[in-house]
Amino acid sequence: MRRAWKDTPVARVDRHNTTRYWNAPGVDGLSCLHADFTTHDYAPHQHDAFVVAVTEHGGSEFKSRGRSDEARENVLLVFNPAEPHSGRMGWSKSWRYRSIYLTQPAIDQVMADLGIVRPAYFMRNVLADTDLIAAFARLHRSLDDGNDLLEERELLVASFGQLFVRHGDGTRSIPTVPRDEAAVSRVARRMASQHAQSGLSLNEMGLWVDMTPFQLIGLFKRTIGLTPHAYLTQLRLKAAIRQLKAGAPIADAALASGFYDQSALNRHFKRSFGITPLQYQRAGSVSPGR
Repeated sequence: MRRAWKDTPVARVDRHNTTRYWNAPGVDGLSCLHADFTTHDYAPHQHDAFVVAVTEHGGSEFKSRGRSDEARENVLLVFNPAEPHSGRMGWSKSWRYRSIYLTQPAIDQVMADLGIVRPAYFMRNVLADTDLIAAFARLHRSLDDGNDLLEERELLVASFGQLFVRHGDGTRSIPTVPRDEAAVSRVARRMASQHAQSGLSLNEMGLWVDMTPFQLIGLFKRTIGLTPHAYLTQLRLKAAIRQLKAGAPIADAALASGFYDQSALNRHFKRSFGITPLQYQRAGSVSPGR
């Protein structure tokens, strides 16, 4: 199982507070925390990392930059590396949240993916940005599932790219690309011929057209309306359908089409078509008379 690729999450449990912490695979220096607190207070501390946190339920009070503010479900929390802060439960009876930590190796990787030479600096810790809250929540859940390295990398690049562009100080020079039908066509053709390969990455696909991963994501979204990962998933689903029509077992169809395993095919098939591969296969075996 893919879970074995990453460090086993370290869980801490007491009667009032539960945490899980793990190092994510694929990007050195990227780690995650999922916490559910009812009594925990944070003493003043700092991280050698960018910290981005999304509140799922409840909230807390925190102090940073000499002022107090609140973690709530409708805001994104962002702390610069080495920025001191503390926290307490305050008004809320619970605080369940997800946080992502980028130490220097991961910061370097994100900067390379975005095509910039220095990271953003954030003048505020609390950002009211609904789209980014959803993006980072999805990124964290993908890192938690640990089933798709390409999806995780794409979500990482896209979410931090938008965070830097919208709210970072002095980093709006992240290079973008115009709508380019020829470039996206070249990438799409190569993706179609290599869709069954498990190691396709944003870096590799970007090299095909001399683009950074962030530029490639923007190109696909502007030209096709899908991200590279979503487009590749559709190619794999079409290949799986061909396999299923030919009578291949579902597990074999999944692997031959480029999916990690049968459960990955089931999940994407149901998400795209509303039915499972088994339902699709059974329907094809019913005689026209019935």
